[in-house]
Amino acid sequence: MKAFLRNILSTIIGIISTVLIITLLFIGLIAIISPDTEVKIKENSILQIDLANTTVVERSSENPFDGFNLSGNIPKTIELRTLLNNIEKAKYDNNITAIYISSSIIKAGLSQTEEIRNKLLEFKKTGKPIIAYSEVYSQSAYYLASVANNIYLNPVGIVELKGLSISQMFFKGLLEKLDIDMQIIRHGKFKSAIEPFTLDKMSRANREQMQLLLNSFADNIMDSIANQRGLSLSKIQEHANNLSLEDARSCLKLNYVDALLYEDQVKDSLLIISNSKKLNFISIKKYSNIKPRNEDISRNKIAVIYATGTINSGKGDEKSIGSKTTSRAIKEAREDKNVKAIVLRINSGGGSALASDVIWRETILTKKSKKPLVVSMGDYAASGGYYIACAADSIVANPTTLTGSIGVFGMVPNLQDFYKNKLGITIDTVNTSNSADMGQNRPLTNFERKKIQKGVEGIYSTFIANVSEGRKMSTEAVDEIGQGRVWTGYDAKAIGLIDTYGGIEKAIEIAKNLAKIEDYRIISLPKKKDPFSEFAKELKGETSISDLILQKIGLQTPLADPIEEILKADKMQARIPFMMKLK
Repeated sequence: MKAFLRNILSTIIGIISTVLIITLLFIGLIAIISPDTEVKIKENSILQIDLANTTVVERSSENPFDGFNLSGNIPKTIELRTLLNNIEKAKYDNNITAIYISSSIIKAGLSQTEEIRNKLLEFKKTGKPIIAYSEVYSQSAYYLASVANNIYLNPVGIVELKGLSISQMFFKGLLEKLDIDMQIIRHGKFKSAIEPFTLDKMSRANREQMQLLLNSFADNIMDSIANQRGLSLSKIQEHANNLSLEDARSCLKLNYVDALLYEDQVKDSLLIISNSKKLNFISIKKYSNIKPRNEDISRNKIAVIYATGTINSGKGDEKSIGSKTTSRAIKEAREDKNVKAIVLRINSGGGSALASDVIWRETILTKKSKKPLVVSMGDYAASGGYYIACAADSIVANPTTLTGSIGVFGMVPNLQDFYKNKLGITIDTVNTSNSADMGQNRPLTNFERKKIQKGVEGIYSTFIANVSEGRKMSTEAVDEIGQGRVWTGYDAKAIGLIDTYGGIEKAIEIAKNLAKIEDYRIISLPKKKDPFSEFAKELKGETSISDLILQKIGLQTPLADPIEEILKADKMQARIPFMMKLK
């Protein structure tokens, strides 16, 4: 199918590529020469937060076609810090009379949602009301909306409350059908990243840690809801177990909502709150164009370095962590005399052990330079994500952050039978030494397996030694809480893996205090790529124009992302096996 599409595209691409490039350059030129005019906000405006149509990201791409697909839609995104800053700005904006949350679902990670929720609780202290309305509330949407002074629900709507669940796909049966043998070497009884390729269900150890994680997350979420709605944690747990919120009336009776209203009725109530004849909504994204008053420019800088996605060697982008890119960003911040402190914002489940070590080295050099380094953990900072965090002066995480997973595994797929039995391909080899052809085309010998196991053990020893040094713990203590086990941020504080609870704003505040500065401005690193120069570079490289267009419009989709990622990854990995979403 892919080849067929490429052939069709190749016949028309010569015509449209020139038009496309000219159009892109024209858009870019307009953006450059357009004056940066300040948007003015009307009196009695209401700040609207709708995260069903806008996705919260750690860092957005400058590419105007990022996420573009055949439907013609370009997904709307907003950076977490921008959203938090906008809520902060609204606290002191006399033209903002209230916040209106109108999300049926939340396109944000659990920890991100927690940070937004905490920021809304701060806003609430100003006395300005927060109003929430939806026809249906997913669990994540209700978790956010529960901060509101008044929560309204459509008369035939529902609040979803059923507890949390983790489902994991296992590829053992698929690999057996394909005659692919995954050869596994690991350290850590909880290092479950390899289980989808070797088992058809969770191991007992993995199921144990998953249950503990879910219980911790659920208790935190339900307790937060209980505190705002005047309910007990046990009562909410009972309602979830019994699926008590079966219709809109039960949601009202059990005090999860304050009234059952239609949207027009809610808007009538907002008119009263805003003391206006006409509702003036401004979206959370558009509000970014409203400049804060009396904004001073300081020479002092705090560098926020974003490390998001899988950790690999080489270059990275807004969705992946490249050892070269991230190391260079840390070095740049360290050597800038106006940068007084560094906040490393990590949202990663790990990846290459080698790439993680390269980044870790830059954090050590930063520590030696006496420039404060604070880590802010997002939804995930586990395995390799924790490796690059452990040397920081202070580590900050939310209770719903997933961290730890201190362990290492090696995975070498044997494709010999796949080539022979499925494709009719046989391989013959000539070597200069016994293990010269060690790789993906034959089984590992016992000797080779032992050598790889030795390498895994060596990396694990280095891992726990680095954590031991960074966290001022004994290696025995780190090994006890390691073994690949995953922890919530709530539990991580008790066992010494993090220092305090909080989000990125808390981390910036700690960095400011460590640097002993009062005024500062934030810079973000690595610098974002210019989409036009990147597009030109891709055209000059080996990627064909048809492949490039297919990639941009979403036709080039991998058959199985986890398998493809493992096959092309470094052999030694430090990562978690899953990404969790609250629905």
